[in-house]
Amino acid sequence: MITLYHHPLCALSRLVRLVLAEKKLEFEARIEKFWERRPEFMEMNPAGEVPVLVEEDGATLADAVAIAEYLDEVHRDPPLLPAAAAARAEVRRLVGWFCVRFHAEVTVNLSGEKVFKRLSTQHAEPDSRKIRTGFANIHEHLNYIGWLTERRTWLAGGDFTLADIAAAAQISAIDYMGDVPWERHAGARDWYARVKSRPSFRPLLNDHLPGMPPPRHYADLDF
Repeated sequence: MITLYHHPLCALSRLVRLVLAEKKLEFEARIEKFWERRPEFMEMNPAGEVPVLVEEDGATLADAVAIAEYLDEVHRDPPLLPAAAAARAEVRRLVGWFCVRFHAEVTVNLSGEKVFKRLSTQHAEPDSRKIRTGFANIHEHLNYIGWLTERRTWLAGGDFTLADIAAAAQISAIDYMGDVPWERHAGARDWYARVKSRPSFRPLLNDHLPGMPPPRHYADLDF
């Protein structure tokens, strides 16, 4: 069986969890406190980052996007990358947008400061300037999602793809903390409601970290 080393509030780990669920692949999920830099984990991924996926034969993969594309190549049903080269490039552009830009501008400033900084540095106080930056930056990204979905059924076109998964993984990690201003972004909210209604999303909506419960709307399919 596949083994996934992850953390429930790591947005990039959530991306891989969603891909595995879309593919209906069984896997064992192991929570990794990656900030502890456990020697056995560092051997699997010298970068010391989650997610890490280990196949039944021992093959070890790191980097969320690399893992996601590997799973899509090996397990084609349902495909999460289009067959056409131009459409595939658009999906990859948006995956990069959310896994790199959104992650750096929003996720690191919010969940990084409010969750992982405290976990990894003995309850260090979050940097309020970074949190304000994260809140300021999220509006641009939610506006962009709204703009895309005014013109397309899903973010990259007519089909649900890895682009939607990448965006939803980031946003769901922020939404767990109640930090998404849905009331100001109806278009993004409507898109996210469709995504989190998918069966693959249910395990994420069932996440409950000790001492850190999600807001009431988090698991509500209708907000």
